Amino acid sequence: MQYAFGYTVTIENRSKDSVQLNDRHWEILDALNNVEIVSGEGVIGKKPVLKPGESHTYTSGCLLTSPFGAMQGHYSMVNFTTTKKFKVTIPTFKLSAPFAIN
Repeated sequence: MQYAFGYTVTIENRSKDSVQLNDRHWEILDALNNVEIVSGEGVIGKKPVLKPGESHTYTSGCLLTSPFGAMQGHYSMVNFTTTKKFKVTIPTFKLSAPFAIN
């Protein structure tokens, strides 16, 4: 059996420079500590450019083999002013099926 989870992420540029999200890297864990690594270009087919103060929101999902799990990861970004690449850490967030919470 598989459980489908959806999540929404908002990325906000709090710097004074324009930046672009180039890649994503996710570590998805189920309740049995099985790990699935998902890496690739952009998010949902986009590589958003964010000017200072702008944000980008997207919704995506994943499948787990248990009703509980967690996700964490990072985005690989580039600063257009300095051309330097940097990573933005995505803190761990939990996934839980509503029917499984008591």
